[in-house]
Amino acid sequence: MASLANPLSTLTTASRVAIIGAGLSGLACAHRLAQHGVHVQLFDKARGPGGRMSSKQRSSATLDLGAQAFTARDARFVRKATEWQAAGCVAKWPVHSYQASASGWQTHHDGQVRYCGVPRMSAITRHLADSLSPYPHASLLLETPITSLEETASGWQLRDAHGGQHGLFDRVVISAPPPQAQALLADWEPMLSAACEAQPQRGCWAAWAIFESTLPTLPHVDDDWQTLHAQHPALRLVSRNHTKPGREAQPESLSLLAQLDWSDAHIEQTPEVAARQLLDAFVSLLPSGTKLPALLELGAHRWRYAQPVTASSESFLYSERGLSLCGDSFRGSRVEDAWLSGDELGEALLGRSV
Repeated sequence: MASLANPLSTLTTASRVAIIGAGLSGLACAHRLAQHGVHVQLFDKARGPGGRMSSKQRSSATLDLGAQAFTARDARFVRKATEWQAAGCVAKWPVHSYQASASGWQTHHDGQVRYCGVPRMSAITRHLADSLSPYPHASLLLETPITSLEETASGWQLRDAHGGQHGLFDRVVISAPPPQAQALLADWEPMLSAACEAQPQRGCWAAWAIFESTLPTLPHVDDDWQTLHAQHPALRLVSRNHTKPGREAQPESLSLLAQLDWSDAHIEQTPEVAARQLLDAFVSLLPSGTKLPALLELGAHRWRYAQPVTASSESFLYSERGLSLCGDSFRGSRVEDAWLSGDELGEALLGRSV
């Protein structure tokens, strides 16, 4: 794939870029380009920005079903997390974590400081989307699923599922998961399409349970425990949503994230069955005889493309034809990886060192 270091390849304030996907990676790329005067238009099929940082709003509770928290290790992302803290959309969480297996519960400390969005994970991507508004050359179109690309002599045109046409664009950035990106690229860029095919994805079930009252006290466990790392064939992580900053008034609500191997084996089962099995897995890790409060709601969401089987050696991919790929399928599966991938692609498109 050709280098973008050639000044003839880089973007100017007259350039127009389409970014498909308003998750963290797409928004990071949009910010980097907009800050340098490039015209940017983001497209997303959902009702709001977020991707796997989206939150689910129920009548009684707000639930995070994708990323539950994140770490900041790279100096650039540490600075970004500090900015988000100052803006009030991020806080440190969790501070009371446990791990559990058949032998019982123990405190869990891995030495990493973690953060979450306030009052929900999607607050971060909404903050990024809102902070594009000062740039008159940046915009976001929601509920606009892009279904195809068309190359013309003057640039790229995009077509959406509603019959709308968008363009012309000098560059198209795709931050969607590789199987979805490949469907858009297949007719235009064999090398990028092959790179997508080489990145098989793993699915993940995420269940939620909302209760009438607080969970019972457990022996030798803090009443305000916030996360549980489960050693169970089905269950990987439990988060208590009502312990997150800004959600203290909502009822007891759990997010139950499945193990990837279990998810792959059960990816086609119904949400009702997946939710019940994940809740049963949590119950199996409680002391014998523990009685849960009355259940108000139980459900599950399937992430068909949750993370790559193996991370790419590249942070992003591009071609001189004007098509680019970024997202957490490249650097790795962390929130930090998604942001760095998009930010670094933006820098590369501007012809700056990364």
